[in-house]
Amino acid sequence: MKDKKWDLVALASIPVIMTLGNSMLIPILPQIERELKVSSFKVSMLITVYAVVAILLIPIAGYLSDRFGRKAVIIPSLIIAAAGGAVAGGAALMLNGSIAYWTILGGRLLQGIGAAGAFPIVIPLVGDMFDDEKQVSKSLGIIETSNTFGKVISPILGAALAVWLWYLPFMAIPVLCLLSLVLVIFLVKTPKKKEKPPTFSEFVSSVRTVLKEKGRWLYSLFAIGGICMFVIFGVLFYLSETLESEYQLKGVLKGLVLAIPLAALCLSSFLAGKWIGKSKVRMKWVGFTGLVILTGSLIIMGLWDNIYMVVGLFTLGSVGIGATLPCLDALITEGVDKAQRGTITALFSSMRFIGVSLGPPVVSLLLGTSHFILFIVIAATGAVGGLLTLFAVKPEKGKQPSSGEAPDKLEQNAETHHVPRRVPVRRKKSPF
Repeated sequence: MKDKKWDLVALASIPVIMTLGNSMLIPILPQIERELKVSSFKVSMLITVYAVVAILLIPIAGYLSDRFGRKAVIIPSLIIAAAGGAVAGGAALMLNGSIAYWTILGGRLLQGIGAAGAFPIVIPLVGDMFDDEKQVSKSLGIIETSNTFGKVISPILGAALAVWLWYLPFMAIPVLCLLSLVLVIFLVKTPKKKEKPPTFSEFVSSVRTVLKEKGRWLYSLFAIGGICMFVIFGVLFYLSETLESEYQLKGVLKGLVLAIPLAALCLSSFLAGKWIGKSKVRMKWVGFTGLVILTGSLIIMGLWDNIYMVVGLFTLGSVGIGATLPCLDALITEGVDKAQRGTITALFSSMRFIGVSLGPPVVSLLLGTSHFILFIVIAATGAVGGLLTLFAVKPEKGKQPSSGEAPDKLEQNAETHHVPRRVPVRRKKSPF
């Protein structure tokens, strides 16, 4: 893993920057609303349109990465994302009113096109770089941690930039994308393909077969990923609106408050990625426990309309989300063959973007109801995720090595006790 250190550094920059490009806007949405003179629902569309176009294009990007290579898709995607940020920033600088709003929305759409071929392709690329499942799990934990780290610093950085000029977060996007582009070009060495890439018809047939054979647990993991993102971005939108409108908390101070639960999510994600190892049973129960914590904290949030309780309990719930996300990444990446990995993980990323796109507008509509209804609705989605993890994700019950025990160590123990062993058939099998 040490020889891939700089590759991981470069790849980890992508989720950080893609997250900054979206989440930096969360703390300044009320400010954008005032500057452009639009409704809270319209301003939430700046988050939603970015995610919706990514949802549509991520599966295509996944296929292209399987066909032509991961790096060949990531590089032009970063360039497109940079161009989208430049369009949005230029519109905010030079235009006014509704023309500015719609042009910024167009820039966000272009940015979403670029995002579709960036972070979602990082996950299968990490899976391609390592043969050992334990190394894959640890590396995906690093990638997921970098993603959550981007979420931690994004409200602080977005609010800090907007103190100078409200549109500076848009301007920062192309600069950050170009930085990541340079790192990927010079530091990432993609593994050579050992097999000839499939034709489109062969590819569609193989993906259909994978979804037919493993659909139950794959669809469940897809849904759980979407639920986690829905909760994160929905509650963050609620906090951003509430802290400013009811408590007059603005700027960097508001960004720091929003960063508290995200910092807990980041730390939890890092620790979970290191601890789960290659045990798929452990991945299931860590993910289930995380969703139970999330659901419980959301229910209690609905019972107490107190901003300190909401921030504190959302921090606890974020620990649960942070524990769940690396488990989802590892289960999906290690559960499918490399030939279909790009597209299957892309479908997973699409579901996560669906959660991102639905969170802010759904919460903006629920703000017109009571505090209790808002959080009970969100808690219900968390409960669905927990039930899916409990009943639909079924790892094999055979003995698995722990995160600290190698397979050959188990074989040595078997030989020491003279236990007769049958030679296993080496066959790729679903972990479920």
